[in-house]
Amino acid sequence: MLVNMREILDIAEKEGYAVPCINTPNMETLRAVVDAAEELNTPVIIDHAQVHDSVIPIEKIGPEMVKYAKQAKVPVCVHLDHGVDFNFVMKAIRLGFSSIMYDCSALPFEENMKNVKDFVRIAKELDITVEAELGVMASSDEDTHGDAESRVLTNEDIKEYFTDPEEAGKFARETGCDALAVCFGTMHGIYAEPPVLDIERVKEIRAAIPDDCRIVMHGASGVEFDQVQRAIDAGCSKINYYSYMSKAAVKFAEEKIRETEGKIGYHELQEAVYGLMKEHAKEVLTAFRNGK
Repeated sequence: MLVNMREILDIAEKEGYAVPCINTPNMETLRAVVDAAEELNTPVIIDHAQVHDSVIPIEKIGPEMVKYAKQAKVPVCVHLDHGVDFNFVMKAIRLGFSSIMYDCSALPFEENMKNVKDFVRIAKELDITVEAELGVMASSDEDTHGDAESRVLTNEDIKEYFTDPEEAGKFARETGCDALAVCFGTMHGIYAEPPVLDIERVKEIRAAIPDDCRIVMHGASGVEFDQVQRAIDAGCSKINYYSYMSKAAVKFAEEKIRETEGKIGYHELQEAVYGLMKEHAKEVLTAFRNGK
């Protein structure tokens, strides 16, 4: 069933677990994530990142995401990830997305806050949940605004992006956003070294923001599950995950082609990768819910 993010995250926070938000930029990934959630009888958030629009336009994948969510036997939120352009955000709403991340984090604090506050007024009238971001999330490969880069970021580098708890409290109170993505040791893309999360910062942010605002962790791929669990215990109830799932699928496909000496059909390879991604999604759903 199609739901907004609030319906999923309120329960998650109350019961002390987190819901993964997984990118679904093609049909195999979309099928894998929704099928995994149904098999485990657990809610999930699927999303389309604006930066992925060059891979598959939202006009093509969006309606499929909404259809799968409506037909699912479990609650599924269809979310726009890092929507940085207002017109693009409104396009997602018209396509039936039930949740929007309006990412104005590249702007100065006050301008970010004003833009999100104005958008929240629109969204609430439509019963659409809003996620915002405070502080620009570090990125190793291609950042969320679509600027190609190639950087090696250490844990010390990532500290430059950490969110200030006091600013987070003011931002969440002023905007009325449903969820806030914050920086405390993660980044987008592939890590140069094992990440170290500042769990105390998460606790401070949780104490600073309103009770009805949820903390979001981006860049969970590549973070050891025990650290993720500590972040969940500290107050994170939505966790974005995709890069390492994608990486695992590529490695699996390469091995499959090598094993069959290139004789595997494309359709057979697609289904094999779908199976791998479904199992990966089940592992993530289970870990974020049960801490295992």
